[in-house]
Amino acid sequence: MDSPYRRELEAAIAAVQTAAQISREALAAAQTGGDAGAAGGGTFGLVKDDLSPVTVADFAIQAFLTRTLRRAFPQDGFVGEESADQLRQNPKLRSRVLAIVADSAGDAALFRDEDDLCDVIDSCTVLTPAAAGPRRIWVFDPIDGTKTFIRREQYAINIALLEGARQVLSVVACPLLSADATAPVTDGSVDPTGRGCILYAVRGHGAYVRPLLGGGAPDSQAGTRRLPRHADAVTSPAGLRSVTCWALLDSGVDEVHKDVAEALRVPFPGCDLLGWVPRWAVMALGAANMTVWVYKKRDRYAKIWDHAGAMLLFEEVGGLVTDVHGKEIDLAAGRKLKANFGFVAAPKSVHHLVLQAVHDTLKARGREDLLQQ
Repeated sequence: MDSPYRRELEAAIAAVQTAAQISREALAAAQTGGDAGAAGGGTFGLVKDDLSPVTVADFAIQAFLTRTLRRAFPQDGFVGEESADQLRQNPKLRSRVLAIVADSAGDAALFRDEDDLCDVIDSCTVLTPAAAGPRRIWVFDPIDGTKTFIRREQYAINIALLEGARQVLSVVACPLLSADATAPVTDGSVDPTGRGCILYAVRGHGAYVRPLLGGGAPDSQAGTRRLPRHADAVTSPAGLRSVTCWALLDSGVDEVHKDVAEALRVPFPGCDLLGWVPRWAVMALGAANMTVWVYKKRDRYAKIWDHAGAMLLFEEVGGLVTDVHGKEIDLAAGRKLKANFGFVAAPKSVHHLVLQAVHDTLKARGREDLLQQ
């Protein structure tokens, strides 16, 4: 790929490869009894205030990505999902995180000590894209789909670079997703070869997929291919293929999502994935090209690390992403995307039809309150 972000792309791909290795080592340690495997205990997992599990991999990957990319781009800002608050209170977990980073990165001096590790993790919690400060901001989701990760199902590592709160670069590692995945892709659709893949994109320069492992320039790795702009070929609802998260999350209105698909005569659920980043990935790969998400409550908002960058993958194959009101997703709104409500993503030529189906469905179900702005 010939783009002005070649250096950033090479650094991010190298970093996400090591991050994927960290995730695999964390799983292997849990498998062999090196860490406790159940969320809520031991050193493999514990539970945050919002009841989502946090693993060794979440902390270790955020620390590694931040330290590595900050060394390469010291003037940039960094935003990540995790806080080190609970890590600071758990010496055994803290020691394990430091050890797995050193082992996977092959650099015992990457962090001075455990306090340095925690400080690096927390440095990603103080900045928001809307704040005065660096024009360029990296956004990380160290493990998207933590619940499925613990079950050894689909998960992703998300790296985005924003410039002026605009997506310019995306690098996503999917350690269990085949680069040749076909619909329907579910959380249990694990790559039988064990290779996994990396998807990456630069705005205006297309989206690509390559094997997870291997060195060299991004576009020189054997097996790398540019993804076709498959969404441009869709001219009617008959060409739509859905990806959703069916009956697994309390945040969305499942019945509305199903009704929208039925109104458009789109098989439902189609691809069915818990994590948002894997959903964006399968849309880039062409296993799906439509997703709708309406939250149950008007004051529920998406989080930036679940979408920034990963959305760009779909946009670079011809997709259009808006909220339920048809507004562009505003990544300057902060860690929570409070300027938007829900998501409607589809090929550009039929996006308006999907959006109208969402509005019609909400009105038919007496949920006009969710259309208020």
